[in-house]
Amino acid sequence: MLDFTKLNGLVPAIVTDAATGRVLMLGFMNEEAWAKSLSTGDVTFWSRSRNKLWTKGETSGNKLRIREIRTDCDQDTLEIRVDAIGPGVCHEGYQSCFSWKLDQGQWQRADERVYDPAEVYSK
Repeated sequence: MLDFTKLNGLVPAIVTDAATGRVLMLGFMNEEAWAKSLSTGDVTFWSRSRNKLWTKGETSGNKLRIREIRTDCDQDTLEIRVDAIGPGVCHEGYQSCFSWKLDQGQWQRADERVYDPAEVYSK
């Protein structure tokens, strides 16, 4: 049912917190990542920079457990509502990857760090 043809085999996956509705991150899935996400219940993406599958949390422990999946009317984009396991999703230590806001023409951090990425990713 999903249309993987429009972006060279990928669909965007918008990840939101099931409890709050906050956007946590955006990733991309190919058919293999989609199938693995469905079979494990943990969100798995296709890394465009590394050319491989990656399951969110495999290094940090900050996993994304799937609660609900929706698609748009064109069936080429996903919204995945999750229970976020761990303090944050962003590899820079923030709860959300969307931690910057535009304020009077200047980008500023809108959030405080919730964990130290040097500690998490040095394991």
